[in-house]
Amino acid sequence: MSSATTSKKGVKKVASVASNGKLKQASLMSFFSKSKAPEPSEPSSEKSEDALPSPVSSSPGPSAISDTEDLTVTKVETKIAGTPVASSKNRLASTVSQTPVSMEKKETKNLNNEPQSSPIVARKNKKRIDYAENDSDEDEDIVLSTQKKRKTAKAIVESDDDDVFEAESESSEDEEDDDDDFIVPDDAEEDEAVVEDVDDDDLEIFEEVSKPKKTKVKSSKVNVTPTKTAVETSSFKSSNLASKFGASSSYVSSTTPAKKATPSSNGAISPPKKNFAKANEERYKWLVEIRDADGHLEQDPEYDPRTLYIPKSAWAGFTPFEKQYWEIKSKMYDCVVFFKKGKFYELYEKDADIAHDKFDLKLAGGGRANMRLAGIPEMSFDYWASKFIDAGFKVAKVNQNESMLAKEIREKGKTITREEKIIKRELSCVLTAGTLTEETMLTDDMGKYCLAIKECTNPDGSKVFGVAFVDTATGAIQLTEIEDDSECGKLETLLAQIRPTEILAEKSNISSSVVKMLKFNSAPGSLWNFLKPGNEFLDYDSTWEELTRGKYFLAENLDDYSNYPKILVDYQENHHVGFSAFGALMWYLKSLKLDKPIISMGNITRYDAVKKSTHMTLDGVTLQNLEIFANSFDGSDKGTLFKLLNRAITPFGKRQFKRWIFHPLFQQKQIEDRLDSVDVLLNDGDLRYVLESTFSKIPDLERLLARIHGGTLQVKDFSRVIEGFESIAKLVRSLKESYGESFESISGALGTTLCTMPPNLEVRVNAWTDAFDRELAVTQNVIVPERGVEEEFDASLDKIKGLEESLEALVRQYRREYKSQEICYRDSGKEIYLIEVPVKVASKVPKDWQQMASTSKVKRYWSPEVKTLVRELMEARELHKILMESLQGQMYARFDEDYETLWAPVVRCVAALDCIISLTRASESLGTCSSRPVFVNSTQGMIDFKDLRHPCFTPGGASGTHDFIPNDISLGVDNSAKVSLLTGANAAGKSTLLRMSCIAVVMAQIGCYVPASSARLTPIDRIMTRLGANDNIMQGKSTFFVELSETKRMLDTATPRSLLVLDELGRGGSSSDGFAIAEAVLHHIATHIQSLGFFATHYGTLGASFRHHPRVKPQRMAILVDEESKNITFLYKLEAGASLGSFGMHVASMCGIDRKIVDVAEEAAKEMEHTSKLKKAQAKVSGDELALVPLGLQSDFASLLKGDFGSCQTEEMKMDALTSILTIIGQI
Repeated sequence: MSSATTSKKGVKKVASVASNGKLKQASLMSFFSKSKAPEPSEPSSEKSEDALPSPVSSSPGPSAISDTEDLTVTKVETKIAGTPVASSKNRLASTVSQTPVSMEKKETKNLNNEPQSSPIVARKNKKRIDYAENDSDEDEDIVLSTQKKRKTAKAIVESDDDDVFEAESESSEDEEDDDDDFIVPDDAEEDEAVVEDVDDDDLEIFEEVSKPKKTKVKSSKVNVTPTKTAVETSSFKSSNLASKFGASSSYVSSTTPAKKATPSSNGAISPPKKNFAKANEERYKWLVEIRDADGHLEQDPEYDPRTLYIPKSAWAGFTPFEKQYWEIKSKMYDCVVFFKKGKFYELYEKDADIAHDKFDLKLAGGGRANMRLAGIPEMSFDYWASKFIDAGFKVAKVNQNESMLAKEIREKGKTITREEKIIKRELSCVLTAGTLTEETMLTDDMGKYCLAIKECTNPDGSKVFGVAFVDTATGAIQLTEIEDDSECGKLETLLAQIRPTEILAEKSNISSSVVKMLKFNSAPGSLWNFLKPGNEFLDYDSTWEELTRGKYFLAENLDDYSNYPKILVDYQENHHVGFSAFGALMWYLKSLKLDKPIISMGNITRYDAVKKSTHMTLDGVTLQNLEIFANSFDGSDKGTLFKLLNRAITPFGKRQFKRWIFHPLFQQKQIEDRLDSVDVLLNDGDLRYVLESTFSKIPDLERLLARIHGGTLQVKDFSRVIEGFESIAKLVRSLKESYGESFESISGALGTTLCTMPPNLEVRVNAWTDAFDRELAVTQNVIVPERGVEEEFDASLDKIKGLEESLEALVRQYRREYKSQEICYRDSGKEIYLIEVPVKVASKVPKDWQQMASTSKVKRYWSPEVKTLVRELMEARELHKILMESLQGQMYARFDEDYETLWAPVVRCVAALDCIISLTRASESLGTCSSRPVFVNSTQGMIDFKDLRHPCFTPGGASGTHDFIPNDISLGVDNSAKVSLLTGANAAGKSTLLRMSCIAVVMAQIGCYVPASSARLTPIDRIMTRLGANDNIMQGKSTFFVELSETKRMLDTATPRSLLVLDELGRGGSSSDGFAIAEAVLHHIATHIQSLGFFATHYGTLGASFRHHPRVKPQRMAILVDEESKNITFLYKLEAGASLGSFGMHVASMCGIDRKIVDVAEEAAKEMEHTSKLKKAQAKVSGDELALVPLGLQSDFASLLKGDFGSCQTEEMKMDALTSILTIIGQI
């Protein structure tokens, strides 16, 4: 076909083609705005902020298309309007060049093939990568083309919708495709663009700095007709999309001002150079001296880093896009804002600098709206957001509220202002380390907590704390109000259990000691937020007002509280401090856009850090000293009890098991039930296999249910939830068939827990089995309900199907009319249902058909009828998409109706079963040297372990060691001594013995086997420890202060059924002070409190004061001493009797201290010891018998004479204490 013939038919074969031979595509909607190609019009003076960039064409020059069917592409050049960038000194011209693509090879290659399909269909595996902002949900080639009969060139409009990052094709073969040569006409309205000034900021073209490839162009095949405004795109190096922003990427952003451009020697437009850094310094001078919204400078104590002051003069000069961005950024200046632009998220100014400096993301030399720019692909948002959060930043996510098609539908038939032309965006959420909800961003299965705390001090120095914390991933909120002493022991226990990741505190209304305690007991790298009193950290009145007006719960009016969680009503009336903490948490969640989905769940409960009546108490100090959750070496969980025992299968089971270790059981019946369940699973392999195999298939239902309530769960994950509950229902049915309807054949807590499973589970789950197409949900992530379930959905689907059938009927009509069975529909990018006509019958096509593209073999058209139907089909599909999203929300809401009565109880039941499995696995892992603990019912405490080992060192166990020396531990057996006065050499193993005794008790009372050949004990109500000589710099406490604070807490709260451990009490003070304190404390514990305990000391003479005490027995760690070599052999065996000394000189010699120093020290020690013995002998000779009576006994005898006998809690304890005193007197 000749060029004249083509011109006569009014079809321009003109396109904007990149050097790799691939085409770009303009806005889809431009083709529906007219029924025929319009005549060129004058440039408009107004620009659409969100319009897609339009190509500019000129009349083609004489063509040289030969009869060999080689396609000739006329080169078109168009100038791009640019924007100044603060960091750019010179402006670079971004150009788009077009090159012809030879079709000769393709003729040979495709002789026997079917007609070529669209670029998307034919080249899925070698698709061109364009960094283009595109609001479509599909990732397609962007093709720029010209309109039929256009005579004048138009400038490209800067757009909020096309940020083009291009990469060259992967091979030369990619260029040899018929579909690379399609020409797509563009919309006249978008082509009639305006060259805007430097503030027009919605187009950004990134090009590589590296030297572009040269593409050979045969001059005989191409006529190039330069115009006054032109764009020439350089060839880009082949690269993938992810590399655009990587550390090794060479991409930079270059934009060209649209003023006074002059032609260069090669015919392209050469932009003038200008120093925009200086211009932007004036434009953004309010970013040089940062102030908050109240005008405070950064160095001001009242400075609020969350806000940014922007002067009114700056607002007046902003473009609509800048206004949209800075309205959000100015309110969250402490966040890294990810701003959605088509298929990408972009970061500007300070955020771009952070991305570049911290993560080496490519920083564009010049960006949209005069701002520095970095960007990431949409699909990698979760990855990069996690990176920023892990580095301690908050991340704000700003999404687009509409697609380009939806925007055009919104604007249709309306007068639109300049501000309304940009795509609508709003803050979607703010992500912080303590408030993550997305499964892909959560790094482990354990909960992360955001905690709000309010402090009030009473006149007597005691404190009241209100605490509210939330696990946003599960939607669980817990409240408590603590009445504490000046040392804040209860608060410390709560913090040690929770270890918050994020903390909300009232600004200027929290003491420094509490701040230090929070820092010491929070997770590493925790975030701090100091909220302003009143308007941010709400008081209880404001909290109630915000809660009722927030409409989180169903209510007929603001005074209807019938559907409110009872704990909120109770705290509003009776616990004002705790309710104020909840108000701060509510305000913060609201600022993060998380309040509605979390609070409206109603999953709000009271938290009790110390469950005295039903559970053992492990305070914060004990959790640290026993290394229950974190070791003392590096703070990790390596070697901890939790790491050893937590063998649960499901994620929510693991979280529940951690709570079980927080609160070991105290009631003997409950402990025995758990141990019975462990025995059942150890002996019934079939039952255990069924449980374990089922639980291994269950996802994290607890977190997924929270996201269902919030409406943020993906459809494919919703299908996983249904499958998980189906597996549970199947398990319950199977167990009922095997063990009875009431699980009567399963003893212990296992059977009791199974009985709590909701009876209607299977019926309710079956109702969801066929509610929607599960296969489509998994493969396409969409909800398609079965026919008849949703009438509106069915009607929408029928409309789409009818339009598709009408289109199919038209193509069949065209085949008959033009007598060609090769006529068919093809899709090309966004253009769908293009009528593909072979060249041999193209002459029969009516003139009113609009040609969209062509190759040497086929041409593609839209007929008026098809174009109208396609427009209707596109709108119907868009409305159907909105309907599907609405339907998804409706389905989630229906599913969530059963949350409290069905789904949540099922999850709790499965979590408890999983914890029992964990105990079974842990008991099994202890190896052969383990036994079931036997509990004794007695009012007096007792523990008796034979061959006890540390659980981390058991033969055949986790460590596999055989070198650990077991020991027998016996306290309070048969009314014998309840306190062990433990002495021995340094490094003899005393601390290990103390820790493993306490850990064995914890294991026994959570329902686990114990690493001992036998174990007998009474339930212990609390374990309290005082181990090591550690100061607490974080809390500003010295070593001696820490010792006495922990000791005081023991004396205040211990009972006869408590287990106390004191290691080297008194060494923080002088010898006389430390000895006196140690003697007094030991006497009080043994005589008056009558607790079980270990009192380890290096005060050798302390044993003399207690050698006649019936409740204290001396014990030591066995050693072998070589006096000549000063070597000690540690036997690590506990034996009766007092140690002959601490052997400090021997240990010093073994550590390598110079022998002369050791000898001098030994002489001094002997002299001090000789002096002490002389004093005692002199006292005995002089008849001062009182000097030989223990001081504790003297004090008790004096109190007895006064009628005030100590602090014994019961009459039985008073009688025991009196018996001990009389026994001591009789022995003396």
